[in-house]
Amino acid sequence: MNDTLVIAGHEFNSRFILGSGKFSLEIVKAVIEQGEAEILTLALRRANMGGEENILDYIPKGITLLPNTSGARTAEEALRIARLSRELGCGSFVKVEVIRDSRYLLPDNYETIRATELLAREGFTVLPYMYPDLNVARELQNAGAAAVMPLASPIGSNKGLVTKEFIKILIDEIDLPIIVDAGIGRPSQACEAMELGVAAVMCNTAVATAGNVALMARAFKQAIRAGRDAYLAGPGRVLEHSGEASSPLTGFLED
Repeated sequence: MNDTLVIAGHEFNSRFILGSGKFSLEIVKAVIEQGEAEILTLALRRANMGGEENILDYIPKGITLLPNTSGARTAEEALRIARLSRELGCGSFVKVEVIRDSRYLLPDNYETIRATELLAREGFTVLPYMYPDLNVARELQNAGAAAVMPLASPIGSNKGLVTKEFIKILIDEIDLPIIVDAGIGRPSQACEAMELGVAAVMCNTAVATAGNVALMARAFKQAIRAGRDAYLAGPGRVLEHSGEASSPLTGFLED
């Protein structure tokens, strides 16, 4: 069965999006290969022009770059960062992050809507990071977003699907890929998100802080695939107030 992730007409076989912010450059390639990720986020400061610390030198060919606007506090700052990323050769995909809250690192949904509109007008493929709010997601879709990226829980927390019920609403109501971003801490949580029907899962901290980061990347890959298969298969029914035998309890001795 051909089941690809499609974002603005671009097809991807993997539904595991890897964040690179917390990886040392030496292990980026191994993590990408073990996780079989095809999309990698990166911050502009790591894609500098030349020098020893240019992350672009460590990324395998064929990977779609998803530069983020980390550090932006306004829509205008996000636009400026996106333009610089494109000039550096990172392409037209951009993950919009507009964050003014320095304690909880929660996205400013309303500046994010403005940034999405500005970037979409300039031809960017915009994937906005947002707090899962149905009205905001609708505004982002109207502004030209190619997907929406609701947080599961605060960035870097590894707390899992704290916003599960709100994400389910977005899945039901928004006609765009829903990509869970931030807060996923375990492969089992990524699997659960995929079972809900999200299009993809992005992870960074959960992999980067593991004892064996390459092995954890592989575990996330497998969990995301399993969750997607379960969603496509259609989970079995749940009986709330009774049990049901998996095999017949009567009749097999009657003959």
